Amino acid sequence: MEECCSTKPKKEHNHHHEGHDHEHSHDVENQSVYRMFLPAIVSFVLLLIGISFDNFIENTWFNGWVRLVWYLIAYIPVGFPVLKEAFESIKNGDVFSEFFLMGIATVGAFAIGEYPEGVAVMLFYSVGEVFQAMAVTKAKTNIQLLLDQRPDEVTVLENGQPKVAKAKSVNVGEIIQLKSGEKLGLDGELLSEKASFNTSALTGESKPDTKVRGETVLAGMINLNSVSQIKVTAAYKDSKLSKILELVQNATSQKAPTELFIRKFAKIYTPIVVFLAIGITFLPYFFVEYYEFKSWLYRALVFLVISCPCALVISIPLGYFGGIGAGSRNGILIKGSNFLDILANIQNVVMDKTGTMTEGVFKVQEVHFDNDFNKNEILKWVNILESKTTHPIATAIHDFVGEIDHSIQLENVEEIPGKGLKAEINGKELLVGNIKLMQQFNISYDVNFENIVYTLIAIAYDKKFVGYLTIADSIKEDAKHTIDKLKSLNVKTTMLSGDKISVVDFVAQKLGIENAYGDLLPEDKVNKVKELKAKNESVAFVGDGINDAPVVALSDVGIAMGGLGSDATIETADIVIQDDKPMKIPMAINIGKQTQKIVWQNIILAFAVKGIVLALGAGGLATMWEAVFADVGVALLAILNAVRIQRMKFD
Repeated sequence: MEECCSTKPKKEHNHHHEGHDHEHSHDVENQSVYRMFLPAIVSFVLLLIGISFDNFIENTWFNGWVRLVWYLIAYIPVGFPVLKEAFESIKNGDVFSEFFLMGIATVGAFAIGEYPEGVAVMLFYSVGEVFQAMAVTKAKTNIQLLLDQRPDEVTVLENGQPKVAKAKSVNVGEIIQLKSGEKLGLDGELLSEKASFNTSALTGESKPDTKVRGETVLAGMINLNSVSQIKVTAAYKDSKLSKILELVQNATSQKAPTELFIRKFAKIYTPIVVFLAIGITFLPYFFVEYYEFKSWLYRALVFLVISCPCALVISIPLGYFGGIGAGSRNGILIKGSNFLDILANIQNVVMDKTGTMTEGVFKVQEVHFDNDFNKNEILKWVNILESKTTHPIATAIHDFVGEIDHSIQLENVEEIPGKGLKAEINGKELLVGNIKLMQQFNISYDVNFENIVYTLIAIAYDKKFVGYLTIADSIKEDAKHTIDKLKSLNVKTTMLSGDKISVVDFVAQKLGIENAYGDLLPEDKVNKVKELKAKNESVAFVGDGINDAPVVALSDVGIAMGGLGSDATIETADIVIQDDKPMKIPMAINIGKQTQKIVWQNIILAFAVKGIVLALGAGGLATMWEAVFADVGVALLAILNAVRIQRMKFD
């Protein structure tokens, strides 16, 4: 499967085989099941009648050209499409396609007079193809229905009057009205005082999320109570849900190593089998006493039917696709099947503290200023300086101090990475940040900061230490369970943070995290991850996907928390956890493990059964009927196994 689900059903029955990259883009949704199976039904009925004439109904006329024509008519409904595909594949340079294998096997069966078996092989192959198409399309449809929750129409308010309009035609800035129970079609800002929404389409969580005036609401959310008004802030194609849909649609473009191996293997394997079949037909002439061409050709044809690599080239991509779908259903966006393999074997989860294991909602706890300074004035200056950054600490200070005094003039504002902010006010230097910032600018202080557990914001003005604020952040309720679950999966945990070491140690101790490092600059985090990588251990980094971009790039897989509110996060991370819940980290690893288990079950099943029947076929002990089971039967069993993951429950 080259690509993931399409937002619109495709209109044609399109088999694209590149090597053996089996692309089933059947228009299953627009065809009735009866219509899909009609050619097979016609062939099956004619085959049964023919077998009855051959074995059970006495007659004198069912032989010679009449018998041949009868079985040809039975063969055409299922055989002609396959022969046509074989011809198209050869024209495109892909000689050894499965269509070619089935074509020469069944035409060969007719050539040696085994008409019923020739029809039966193609009949069962075609039935298997339909079931495979249904399985693939069902997987695509499940994800499409899961994510594409946007209604096509919305109610726009024009001069206070409601008017139904196409969601695609609504412009940014227009006001839309959302009734109770309706799905939101576009991203926007809530204008009503308060509204509750079901966000399960985006996060996998059905717990209502209450929004207040001015907060962002997203396409796909369902209004749960009173009529609400929303100002559109993004066009239809730019909504978060559109970006999520696009991400999932493109997810299988990044192939897992197993998929890539199977694709290369099929390109080598099939020609080898064809030449072996030729050898089985002719070489015995030189080694056996009584050589019968027809008998050895039949064995070669059985060998060819068995060799078709359908079970592998269909079920393996479908297994990975099912894993991506299982993640999406639980609010975990996985950008490629290669990341499922990495997750399955991950050895270390390295995480940021703020916003990952803690809520990221800070509150000012204490203010300790030297009496020589005007406390209110300094706080106003700090408030406006912190407003220049998007860090959660800035929000905490703003909530504590209140409205920003825009009459205050700051000059030469500068952010010093990992340390804090610097500016000039009244011609004098103002510093707001951590202790490293104070040390960099040689600010002397007489406070023992090691004993303070909370996050500390130190302030200096005119080269003098003013004092400090303490800010606290609460640990997420499922954080402890997350660490316990990771340990049960034999995954080592490490916390890296720019926060002071005492705060980081406090959080790590409460959660049971094995290794914790604080007071880190961005480059320090990179070095810590490099140390882990130097041990040849795989590393998943969990952070916000933006500030920690260098670490995300260095790690084997980057996991972003809270991607729902950030376009940049969706772009940066390999895996996006949409609802900020740490428990989704072990869940994602578990999905990777289950996907890998199913993929390897299918590989072992296909090789074992095909190996046994290939040996029996070459020795003349297997007929076309066993060959059909080895090909179509194993493919269907593998597909049924692959779709299991879509029904699994992940804690």
